[in-house]
Amino acid sequence: MGRLLVLSGSEVCSLLERHGFVAVRQRGSHCIMQLKKEGTTVTVPVPLHEELRRGTLQSIIRQSGLEKSLFESE
Repeated sequence: MGRLLVLSGSEVCSLLERHGFVAVRQRGSHCIMQLKKEGTTVTVPVPLHEELRRGTLQSIIRQSGLEKSLFESE
């Protein structure tokens, strides 16, 4: 298990898009990403900062339901 990568908001948005999320809107410095699943929608706000804090990135991982390993170094 590696350490979390230091990622920017736009890098996280790109990673989420590769896994089915779609940018539905942007207000100020936050991009709202959504993934439509059967019977539900997963919504994840991503701040478009140059470098996301570790806690913010962990929250995005938890909300998205994606594998933590996608956001870790090897």
